[in-house]
Order: sequence, then structure tokens, then C-alpha cells
Amino acid sequence: MITCDDAIIEKMILHKVGNKVNNEPLKLSQSEFALHGEISNILIKYFTNGFRSPITYRLAGESGIEGNRVGKAAKAIFEDHGELYSQSVEIAKYLYEVSEHPNIKSGELYVVLLNCCFVEGETVDALGIFKSENRETYLKVFPKEEGFDIESDRGININKLDKGCIIYNKESEEGFVAQVVDMSNRGNEAAFWTDNFLGLEQRQDAYFNTQHTIEMCKGFVADYLPKEYEMNKADQADFLAKTAEFMKEYNQFDIDRFGDEVMEDEGLKQSFKDYKQQYERDFNIDLADNFTLDEAAFRKGKRHFRSILKLDKNFTIYIHGARNLVEQGEDEETGKKYYKFLYDNEA
Repeated sequence: MITCDDAIIEKMILHKVGNKVNNEPLKLSQSEFALHGEISNILIKYFTNGFRSPITYRLAGESGIEGNRVGKAAKAIFEDHGELYSQSVEIAKYLYEVSEHPNIKSGELYVVLLNCCFVEGETVDALGIFKSENRETYLKVFPKEEGFDIESDRGININKLDKGCIIYNKESEEGFVAQVVDMSNRGNEAAFWTDNFLGLEQRQDAYFNTQHTIEMCKGFVADYLPKEYEMNKADQADFLAKTAEFMKEYNQFDIDRFGDEVMEDEGLKQSFKDYKQQYERDFNIDLADNFTLDEAAFRKGKRHFRSILKLDKNFTIYIHGARNLVEQGEDEETGKKYYKFLYDNEA
């Protein structure tokens, strides 16, 4: 579990980063931002409320953390909090350098040192890098004589962070633990924050292993089994239902236990392990054979643990399991194939 609910801002630097391609300037502050009054509480909510995804990342580089510009700056700040200003300048300059697409918007860059963040049972410091790009219209209503007046202005929506990354001072040798927010969803504009600037890779934690194991099982059932074992849709649905039931029952995934309880057949067990090795090569990852299942990843993935049975152009049937209640055959008179479904109640 990761949360910044009790986090406080120790220090903050604010710069303005333009788009280099569009000849917009980089404006650097000359000192730390002077935090005051209620603004600290407003800013901490603005910075942290958008980080809801359970997916975590690490800052990757060819030569480890030193090969990642942002990661190197974070390491220097964690080792000496007095480095925040100088490293914030380096971060701003680097962001300006990689803003090489004309659609990348200029905006304010906040480099923030956070205390009291909670990461997987440990309280740690964190470095927040946030960027506000968009302006929205808001109204101001104020008394005037015996009535009221209304004026409009443009400002930042504090409930909608445009871009952000929180780097937690944990697992420094592996590239720290990081979370990311990016409201962009268009091509180069979306990729530049996470890939070009931050250089993030998904962290291989419980969520990662659960997510990919579910995807691997779906691929094994949908692509491999019909070709190699001529498995029909009803049997595929039964396999997926058993997989979901196994993951629901056990907190820990173990590939050997999974094979014993879901597949039983020795040849099928070996085929699954071979398919796992091919999946790892295809995605250039290493999946653990034994790991704690992540509840959030399972909830998200189990929605796809079903088979869709399409019969000619007339019928589409969703099968979620209960193989013993599905029969398949061929009508002797017409020569057409059929499925028979047994059930108690019609919804």
C-alpha cells in the first residue's frame, strides 16, 4: 500500500518550462518558494490526490540510476535535502530539453520535497515533480452595493493535476519506487512525460506479476489450447473459471500448485510452463513462479475470465464456467452442431 495522506511539504521550488520547439522560454526561480498559510494544505491535495493507480514504476537507465537524469537528481536530493534547489534547476533544464514536440504545452514545474509518505509498511521521504499546463475559467461572486457582481478569470483546477510523478526514497539501487499521473492521451504528447523525461519502467511487484500472469493465462487458453489441444469454447471457459477460482482461494500463486489443481494432465502442465517462457521472451520480462497475488490486479483481470461463444451470426453466448452444465453434440437429421445448457432459473 502506498499513500501520501499524511504527507507534508518540506520544501518546494517553482519554475516555468516553455516549449523549446515553439521558442518559448525557460524561466527559473532564484530561490525556494516561500510556503505560507493555507496554501500548503491546498498544494498537498493538488499534488497527491490524483495518484490512485496501484501500478508502480522504477526510474530506468542503461547504467542503473546514474543513467537516468531524473533518478540521479532524486538520489542527490535524498542524500542531502540542501540539494533541492540546484537539482530542481537540472530537472527543469532537462524537461525543457526533451520538450521537442510542438504540441507539448508549457507550464509551471513544481519540484517538491515531501515528508511522511507511507510505502509498503515504511514511512519515507519522497520527491514530487508536478506540472500544471491547462487553465480553466472560474467565476468570482462578490457583494456590490445592495446586490452582487460576478467576474470571470482563468486559473488552475486544483482537482485535476495535469502531470506528476512521486519518487519514493525506497529501493534506490533498483531505481526507486515511483508513481505517475499523466492526463495526456495522444501519441508523442503522452509518451514524452513517462518515457522521454522520466524514463519509467513498470516495477516488477505483486501487481505486475498478477497482471501478467492473468494475461498469460488468457493467451494460453485463447491462442494455445485451441491449436494444440483442439479445446472448444466450453472447455476454455471451464479452464478460465478454474483459474479464477484458484486465484480467489489462494493468497499466494505457486505455478506447481496451479498446475496440479487446474490442469492435472502432466502434458498440459509442461505446455503451460513452456508457454510462460515464450511469453517472457515476447515481453522481455521475468515472471515469478511464486508470488503474493495482488487483489486490485485480480479484480481488474478477472472480468476477462470468460469465453464468448459465437454461433454463426445468430447467437452470442457468454460462458463463465460450470462446464458440467454445458453439452455439445451434432443433430443427426440436420447435421448441424448444437450446445445444450442446463440451468435452474431464467433471469
